[in-house]
Amino acid sequence: MYQYIKRLIDVIVSFFSIIILSPVMLLVALFVRVNLGSPVIFTQERAGLNGEIFKLYKFRSMTNEVDEQGNLLPNNKRLTKFGKILRSTSMDELPELFNILKGDMSFVGPRPLLTEYLPRYSDEQKKRHNVRPGLTSLTAVNGRASLSWDERLKMDVWYVRNLSFLLDFKIILKTFITVFKRENISGDRGKFMGSSQDSDAHERKTT
Repeated sequence: MYQYIKRLIDVIVSFFSIIILSPVMLLVALFVRVNLGSPVIFTQERAGLNGEIFKLYKFRSMTNEVDEQGNLLPNNKRLTKFGKILRSTSMDELPELFNILKGDMSFVGPRPLLTEYLPRYSDEQKKRHNVRPGLTSLTAVNGRASLSWDERLKMDVWYVRNLSFLLDFKIILKTFITVFKRENISGDRGKFMGSSQDSDAHERKTT
């Protein structure tokens, strides 16, 4: 029952948030255009509710620099100082409000991951797609940058099983604190290659 109420809350809050924050988004879009050029909005296919594919919207935070062969440079070389500010304040994620309004996402839920990960999940891990992905998540406020893939996915499934208004409220409250303190804003765990590979890699790292 809460999932239906949750969706209604998402629609109402995202609609008014877009109206209220539109001057901020227009200003950020202008800065992105001046600092990084076009396009202003970065789009990427992600897996959502029931594993369905949708286009995620974000403000662009990296350049399109390529090497001599025409391949994009690594992310850390394309991320500018301006881009780092966008990410540290989470302002790059403001366009996701439109994803929430459309029904692709919710304010709280497991973060939407790359579509290439879909065949790599175990049956247990696939349960993270039983709810809409979120703008913020349980993992985002509990050591996002330091969590292994196994820990992160277990936490996602735990959230799905314990979904409630109180849990969502606590996550949102903690999100504001995390963004204000700029905690857990960086960290690269690499790509998710599957449970066994991830577990082995994590074990080697910790032994």
